[in-house]
Amino acid sequence: MHMSANTAERAPEQGPLMPPPDTPATPQAEVVEDPDGAMLLRFAAGDPEAAGVLTARLAPRALGVAMRVLGNRAEAEDITQEAMVRLWRQAEHWEPGRARLSTWLYRVVMNLCIDHKRRLRGGHVDLDAIPDPPDPAKSAAEQMQDGARQDALQAALMQLPERQRQAVVLRHIEDLANPEIAGIMDISVEAVESLTARGKRALAAILAGRRAELGYNDG
Repeated sequence: MHMSANTAERAPEQGPLMPPPDTPATPQAEVVEDPDGAMLLRFAAGDPEAAGVLTARLAPRALGVAMRVLGNRAEAEDITQEAMVRLWRQAEHWEPGRARLSTWLYRVVMNLCIDHKRRLRGGHVDLDAIPDPPDPAKSAAEQMQDGARQDALQAALMQLPERQRQAVVLRHIEDLANPEIAGIMDISVEAVESLTARGKRALAAILAGRRAELGYNDG
């Protein structure tokens, strides 16, 4: 009888086997969903289709960033090719869940661009902007105006200080979130906000005298 009483007293101790209601789902919260990272692991495991899928997903984005930062398509293509080579080398060492693969690739592209510009310091930079494919629904005049806007934006970007240009490209052209940009540029979120704000103001000042020419309405 005494044994059954002790058993009854100890029964509630089985409760902790169930998760407490206020226990945060830490493992799930820390895992970063990353289809690109999963595809890279498939590439490392020998999936013959993974390389093509990743190239189609990531290479155009890497090229776009390099193009906006460097202002030269040929140089941007070289940077993109080197970044993708480094990505394939990273495959067998990739640790899923720590960061998005695209974030890692953006950072590689930025570092390669910085190194490239250091080697060319003082040299001529060709403003060879990538034009968007013509929209057949637009008139020739509208297409010319779109091209003029792209050229003007690229030329204005090239007048920004290096770090401002990087932050503006990642935030307002690639549409990345500030925390992700902070990881790519290895700076704080506050520094990202400051760089993008100053970059936007500088771009507005550079383009202020061309608003009417480029078809922007002030109203």
